[in-house]
Amino acid sequence: MDDVADLETNLLGPVLSHRSCGDCTACCTVLPVNSPDFAKPAGIPCTHLTANGCGIHAVRPHICRTWFCVWRRDEDLPDAARPDRSGLLISVNFVAKPQNCFEGVAINVRLLPGSDAIANGTAARVLDFLCDRLIPVWFSDGDKKMLMHPEPDIARLVLSGAPAPGPLRDEVAAWRDQYGMFASDG
Repeated sequence: MDDVADLETNLLGPVLSHRSCGDCTACCTVLPVNSPDFAKPAGIPCTHLTANGCGIHAVRPHICRTWFCVWRRDEDLPDAARPDRSGLLISVNFVAKPQNCFEGVAINVRLLPGSDAIANGTAARVLDFLCDRLIPVWFSDGDKKMLMHPEPDIARLVLSGAPAPGPLRDEVAAWRDQYGMFASDG
């Protein structure tokens, strides 16, 4: 797990000491956990979650002590982007056997159940901010998962291996250099 934390720190920076989870417990319900010391399925509240937050906070499992959403790591995300305020849970995902090079290491923006982040424009603002880096960004609304970054033309060229036209050549090359290690063998 330390390798994952190191990779998250390299991608996004360290956990910000001036930001705390506060009353937010979105990760305690939304995310799946499958670690040696704790497991729970996605979408199911943790058995230790109480009306006042984590009932075992002082002795919580290692995964809960070391995992932080992107809002806790990214200084440029506004305070309003905290999951319980925005209706969006932003995380870094690691897929051991990705279906394509954009799934291996990526940012995932999950729309929380009951959220109005699409209707009120919060989702668009957060996605615009996150899509300015050389990191794939996925959006999940609970029914489907969609690649938001890179743009479709760039993604098709990267995945197909086809030569990129002049105006797209540098961007396609950058994506291939950064994420080629996650290309599928098939």
